[in-house]
Amino acid sequence: MKGEARTLEIINKIREHRENEKQLEWRGTFKEYLELVKEYPHIAQTSHSRVYNMIKDAGVVERDNQKMYKFFGDDIFGLEESLEKLVEEYFHSAARRLDVKKRILMLMGPVSGGKSTIVTMLKRGLEQYTRTDAGAVYAIEGCPMHEDPLHLIPPHLREDFYEEYGISVEGHLSPLNMMRLEKEYNGNIEDVMVERIFFSEDKRIGVGTFSPSDPKSQDIADLTGSIDFSTIAEYGSESDPRAYRFDGELNKANRGIMEFQEMLKCDEKFLWHLLSLSEEGNFKAGRFALISADELIVAHTNEAEYKAFINNKKNEALHSRIIVMNIPYNLKVTEEERIYEKMIDKSDMANVHIAPHALRTAAIFSILTRLKEPKNQSVDLVKKMKLYDGEELEGFKEQDVEELKKEYQDEGMDGIDPRYVINRISSAIIRKDVQSINALDVLRSLKDGLDQHASISDEDKERYLDFIAAARKEYDEAAKKEVQKAFVYSYEESAKTLMDNYLDNVEAYCNKNKIKDPLTGEEMSPDEKLMRSIEEQIGISENAKRAFREEILIRISAYARKGKKFDYNSHERLREAIQQKLFADLKDVVKITTSTKTPDESQLKKINEVIARLIDEHGYNSVSANELLRYVGSLLNR
Repeated sequence: MKGEARTLEIINKIREHRENEKQLEWRGTFKEYLELVKEYPHIAQTSHSRVYNMIKDAGVVERDNQKMYKFFGDDIFGLEESLEKLVEEYFHSAARRLDVKKRILMLMGPVSGGKSTIVTMLKRGLEQYTRTDAGAVYAIEGCPMHEDPLHLIPPHLREDFYEEYGISVEGHLSPLNMMRLEKEYNGNIEDVMVERIFFSEDKRIGVGTFSPSDPKSQDIADLTGSIDFSTIAEYGSESDPRAYRFDGELNKANRGIMEFQEMLKCDEKFLWHLLSLSEEGNFKAGRFALISADELIVAHTNEAEYKAFINNKKNEALHSRIIVMNIPYNLKVTEEERIYEKMIDKSDMANVHIAPHALRTAAIFSILTRLKEPKNQSVDLVKKMKLYDGEELEGFKEQDVEELKKEYQDEGMDGIDPRYVINRISSAIIRKDVQSINALDVLRSLKDGLDQHASISDEDKERYLDFIAAARKEYDEAAKKEVQKAFVYSYEESAKTLMDNYLDNVEAYCNKNKIKDPLTGEEMSPDEKLMRSIEEQIGISENAKRAFREEILIRISAYARKGKKFDYNSHERLREAIQQKLFADLKDVVKITTSTKTPDESQLKKINEVIARLIDEHGYNSVSANELLRYVGSLLNR
């Protein structure tokens, strides 16, 4: 019965969708369409404008002077700067009919960097957007190219139309619709039927995709359509538009988006058609005059192919017609982790338990392979990686991060791609033959896979092995902290008590006051030993201690002025010092408990409590929690 209920629910949803689609349909005369245009001018927007408005309408937020587009938010991670440049410098400018509209958009970047994902999102987005009021598109009914109805307005009346409607009309009526106007409507433009259309790549409406194949066998008809020889006897001539199939990708992508996959692998005869289309908004097909088309042309390629294309003098005419937008790999560890999570969620691995830090450790390795050595000698790659990820490091400001980003224009254009990492995680799962893997399993698999990666040179392999070692070092620190934190009963309370004690002593020290013993009430000098035991955890020297303590008091005062409470999380470095002090005090307890092969009853109880806390509060399962304890025990006993 439950199965039947679910089937019925799906059928009802299908019916509901069909009804919704019917409600969106519209059909009327050109005269009625002009009334619509008068009331809703946006329905006459260009293809570039429609794409820009689609992205903008999804929502834009600004964070740290960086625009974040919600349209890309769930699928593209860590490419905020590249996306802002793409949207503002290309789509926005093209939407305003600036000269950039006459350029082919070329997305250039490494394999699995997100180029295809961006294009797919634009295509799927447009399919949905044309089903909304804001993205509605209308075309001459029955036209295989879904032609813009405004092409019906004669050229000599377009200035008058602009004065009344405020809309520029670009392009000319196609040969087929010119003939239909005379033969079907007796030249009465106002009677020509117009319909609302909905973009669909499957139905070949407003979305086209061209992929190069064997240059010897691929026909230009794939782009521009072809003669229908079966109708020549009926219509008498190859130049009769009714004897022509307007079914090429450029025909079908009119009004929307045309994707050229691996464009630079295309034969030259295909590329020359793009010259006229990009610059003049038309292309040649059959024995007709130039055919107008309004479509966003977007291509993608890799850096090596693009450089070869640029170096070929025969391609110079196309160079100036292309706007290249770099789509590098993501360079933020946190965002890379999100990429892996998304890929895993969409795979058969979704039911596998991946221990905390496993994906982050893999992400650290990946990002290190993509970064270039800093020119600033005080920064190593690991520090650079952390700064890029938004971590606060002593001695570095936001301006330093911006300077690092300016050192190389092509950073992120090479390195390990996300698919390689996911493949190696899959391999780790199969090899271990259990439904749980940890960071060490992933690192081991990444290392083993380097020998199987055909494109990795011996020199790169040596570097990558160093990066695996660096990623393991970062994991070792995270693992020790996680276990030590789990060993602390009521960790937050312990940390707060220690911090309050420290702050009382700091305040007395800076104000040259005494401090009262909470038990005896006796006045004592500030506890220098306590303060130094905390400050030394983060490398505060004897000479720097006063400045650090005064900085803490200033921060407390600033919080008080704003009516905010200074707490454990209010000062990043102080919080780190408190944590490390607690961990240092617990180290021996952790070492003994985790490394004992035959723990006594009290030790066993402590281990079970820690495992329970790792499972309940930190995201481990029983297998990965036990593995973590054993590993950290071995680390502490080295």
